[in-house]
Amino acid sequence: MSNEKQANTGISRIVKAAGFSLQGLKSAFQNEAAFRQELMLCLVVIPLAFVVGESALERIVLIGLSLLILVVELLNSAIEALVDRVGTEHHELSGRAKDMGSAAVLVSLALWAYAWIELIIN
Repeated sequence: MSNEKQANTGISRIVKAAGFSLQGLKSAFQNEAAFRQELMLCLVVIPLAFVVGESALERIVLIGLSLLILVVELLNSAIEALVDRVGTEHHELSGRAKDMGSAAVLVSLALWAYAWIELIIN
């Protein structure tokens, strides 16, 4: 086994992976207005979940769905970046990929809104 292969295992691999993840979060924050807006939303509603949620399960659902929005937005942004990297000319499949990523964000936001509305009404 080569030294390069050995150097990328165990704790070293975990540290490098964490660094790449932090780079991804930093890039999303710097380059994606939607991610910044959804992050600000999370900074407001996650603490609110501890006030509104009466049980641990309610708080887990409210916080989990809030974080899910960020996850889906990160994936959508990755799709958009990859499509833009491949080419900037209009192509039906590129448009479809971007539209589907955007739809995934919309679905996650709708699910989040439903959970909050349902909890507040009941």
